[in-house]
Amino acid sequence: MAILPIPPTPPTPPAPPSATSTAAGASGAAGQSGAASGSAGFSNAILNAVNQLQQVQNTASSQAAQAAAGQGNISDAMIAASQASLDTQVTQAVVTKALAAFNQIMGMQF
Repeated sequence: MAILPIPPTPPTPPAPPSATSTAAGASGAAGQSGAASGSAGFSNAILNAVNQLQQVQNTASSQAAQAAAGQGNISDAMIAASQASLDTQVTQAVVTKALAAFNQIMGMQF
């Protein structure tokens, strides 16, 4: 079983202000729609990563149950358990770094 990396999702650039509308309100609305699509891309990437982690953990759990019942291969169960453990550790490290960055940004004074 190969370990598949989480595919990077490139950030979506904000929509450029339309050339036909020069009003500040129109360009502000275009900038907000670009920010909304960027946040949706980020939330989708996070959701996909969490779903993939859940799938890896479920696979490891089912292979461990099969190995305990004598129906599966113990080495496959150990590999799946190691992969699930590593994926969980990486996810925990990313969450910790994200929270530290968030707290640092919230501590900034403007």
